[in-house]
Amino acid sequence: MVEQTHSKEGGGFGETVKVVVQALLLALVIRTFLFQPFSIPSGSMMPTLLVGDYLFVSKWSYGYSKYSLPSFPPYIGYVPVDGRVFASDPERGDVVVFRKPGEEETDYIKRLIGLPGDRVQVRDDVLYINNVAVPRERVDDFVTDDGARVPQFRETLPNGVSYMTLDLSPNSSGDNTREFVVPEGHYFMMGDNRDNSLDSRFDVGYVPFENFVGKAQVIFFSIDGDTSPLALWDWPSELRPSRIFTWLS
Repeated sequence: MVEQTHSKEGGGFGETVKVVVQALLLALVIRTFLFQPFSIPSGSMMPTLLVGDYLFVSKWSYGYSKYSLPSFPPYIGYVPVDGRVFASDPERGDVVVFRKPGEEETDYIKRLIGLPGDRVQVRDDVLYINNVAVPRERVDDFVTDDGARVPQFRETLPNGVSYMTLDLSPNSSGDNTREFVVPEGHYFMMGDNRDNSLDSRFDVGYVPFENFVGKAQVIFFSIDGDTSPLALWDWPSELRPSRIFTWLS
């Protein structure tokens, strides 16, 4: 009886280890090939994304490259050092996580504005694509957490994608730009918080398709940016329940 009891205990421990390993492998597969969680550390995509938003990014939306599979060596199966496999073209208006060109260890999140071959320019706060003004409608002010009111506009891209943008200052450096001609295989990115976003107008430049990590899909958690999501005692006052399960695409 004693030997039988020891056998059961050993089997029970082995089963536990097996279940834990299987769970970790499943989580690794999901994170690598399907969904990866990201948190928003800055206000460059306000009002669409706020500091303290946590979102899932779909890894399969644009196929896979060495930057969307960062935990592996340069070759993973049939993924080559350069380019993508199972690639699908991104669409204008997508909210994209990508690796910043020249600083590939850094993840950025912006909205895709310009496709390869497009001519993009901002004139007097108005976005132009191929010399056509993007419709821009003034809507109610955006109210920040501290009560400040910021002018807010609804933009509608040529393919019908509509979203809100903020205009913090009427005379910022990004309100009047040169004309950008997007090279083949590259994309032009902008933050929705137009006066507080380092994007393709500035040091980010044109983003190669290879640098795309994935497409932002849904906010699964949101809490005030100064609050840790682990501080459960702060949830009643700091949680943003209205933002949870907000679809971005």
